[in-house]
Amino acid sequence: MNPADIRAAAEKDRDAVTKFLQDIIRIKSLSCGEKEVAQRIGEEMRAVGFDEVRFDGLGNVIGRIGSGPRVIAMDAHIDTVDVGNPDNWEIDPFSAPVKDGMVYGRGTCDMKGAMASLVYGAKLVKELDLGDEVSLYVTGTVMEEDCDGLCWQYILREKVIDPPPEVVIIAEPTNMNIYRGHRGRMEMEVFVPGLSAHGSAPERGVNAVYKMAPLILEIEQLNERLRDDAFLGKGTVTISEIRSTTPSLCAVADSCTIHLDRRLTAGETIETAVAEIEALPSFVAAKAKVTVLEYAEKAYTGLVYPTQKYYPTWVMNEDHPALKVAVKAYAEALGRAPKVDKWTFSTNGVATMGMFGVPSFGLGPGNEQFAHAPTEHCPVEHLVEASAFYAAFVQGYGKS
Repeated sequence: MNPADIRAAAEKDRDAVTKFLQDIIRIKSLSCGEKEVAQRIGEEMRAVGFDEVRFDGLGNVIGRIGSGPRVIAMDAHIDTVDVGNPDNWEIDPFSAPVKDGMVYGRGTCDMKGAMASLVYGAKLVKELDLGDEVSLYVTGTVMEEDCDGLCWQYILREKVIDPPPEVVIIAEPTNMNIYRGHRGRMEMEVFVPGLSAHGSAPERGVNAVYKMAPLILEIEQLNERLRDDAFLGKGTVTISEIRSTTPSLCAVADSCTIHLDRRLTAGETIETAVAEIEALPSFVAAKAKVTVLEYAEKAYTGLVYPTQKYYPTWVMNEDHPALKVAVKAYAEALGRAPKVDKWTFSTNGVATMGMFGVPSFGLGPGNEQFAHAPTEHCPVEHLVEASAFYAAFVQGYGKS
């Protein structure tokens, strides 16, 4: 089918995809609490003609269309961050109004708008018979806001999709551009020991907060000299929390701990990032300890699936055949050339490509600058265009 005709077919579902997005916005779904929205997504998948809909042990909803040998997966996480200060919102964040061509509310951009578009893009694949050579999986994944990539660690390690996909589209918001990677990240804590004493005679103890102070300054200086990359940008490190322990508020602090948010550019790994901290003079002098943290929370299914809080950097080569198919399908279906770029934040691509090497790229409705914001919204036009692109990509990839 002519890709331009796919765009015209997507237009017919404008009201349906918008209503579906409104429905799932109205279901609050914080990380580890996605059961109700997952069930609603499963209902919509069945209603529009998916060949199979199932739920895995972590709670991800998995829909399939087709049974061809070329396996494609398209992913949207279905959890959201919380509202924050409700006074910052001009609307009820779960009311999902449509105003001036925009759907407003928590999750419209990050990333229930993508979920709606994926379901209706897959609907087009089936209705228009675009995927004879393809098995298309649409995944509504859980716990991403708490631990990006955990859901796909589960899907790939536990062979939820078997054989694994040849390519994964990460439908995080890209403002309808094509993104081919982003920096990785990791979470570390640095612990410094001290020795308690009565606050009236601090000289009898060793104040851990004072021992931490020069280390804090060295970490700030480390940030300035971290590796840079022409495409991904610079690696960064920042202290996001500091805390101490003490027998009482009338005593010398006997430990101090800082939490580090480390963003990893090309060439940086868990090993290099830890080694940089351990090499700081104040770290050595303070006899400090650095720990990469672990995530081990209970999914809504009751399953705990632990992982390190290390989310690797990934980049798809701009000459990759799947990316070339995507650029061509975009231009033909939407009538303009895409901008090919990168995300600022992290996505489930840290697992699909970063950990498992499955070729991945992204396209999603909405602008990432509104993710987590009290002005969060998604253009209805993006929902329609994204649906058309997903269908056009399946057709193009199946023939490639």
